[in-house]
Amino acid sequence: MATYKKRGFKNKASSNRAEALEKNSATANVFNTLDEGSSKTQQWVEKNQNIILSLVAVIALSVIGIYLYSNFVIKPKEQKAFNEMYYSQKKFDEAILINNDSLYNLVLNGDGTNLGMLAMIDEYGGTNAANLAAYYSGMIYLKMNDYQNSIKYLSEFSSDDMILGSLATGSIGDAFAELNQFEDAYEYYVKASKNNNSYTSPIYLFKAGLIAMKLEKFKKAEGYFSSIKSDYSKSAEAKNIDAYISKARASYQ
Repeated sequence: MATYKKRGFKNKASSNRAEALEKNSATANVFNTLDEGSSKTQQWVEKNQNIILSLVAVIALSVIGIYLYSNFVIKPKEQKAFNEMYYSQKKFDEAILINNDSLYNLVLNGDGTNLGMLAMIDEYGGTNAANLAAYYSGMIYLKMNDYQNSIKYLSEFSSDDMILGSLATGSIGDAFAELNQFEDAYEYYVKASKNNNSYTSPIYLFKAGLIAMKLEKFKKAEGYFSSIKSDYSKSAEAKNIDAYISKARASYQ
């Protein structure tokens, strides 16, 4: 009867046991390394515990400070500021309707009892009310033909409101145009036109087109006038827009 030997069986088993021992040893080394790292981290934490606790305390105090400042300083200040502004806002509305210089001065400077917009900016700086007062001041100075102050205060105003922000930017353009600084006026009109709303966009596209014509940027002008025709066909600026498109096109052909 033929017989055969199971060659290498014993050696293979021994090899498997060796590999298992190596794996166990490697795993043990990993855990030892982790233990060492954890121990070092723990030692560092223990050594620097006072510093860590101090940092945590500082952060906590900062958060609490911001909360307290917001709720017990800023909010009451905002409310007081808007209450104070009521008189000047009312006079602003009246002044714009009748274009009256005396009322413009009341808006800016108050009446001795009620604060004007300029005092609002000084006394309530950093509040939303003071920010809005800068807008009112800039618009009043524009009406009074004081274009430098108009630019100054409107430039200090900022708003996320699409229409209000566009009006402020476009009014800076108006002030520059009155100062014959047409490149600056053009820049602000273009910027104001980009808010993409049916109220202010056609107004400032049209003004950008007119200033572009003055600056001999005829293709640009044609583009602004064409945008009014295609995007804002129901606006007042679109009424005779074909004539402006033709004039701009004829100027460079």
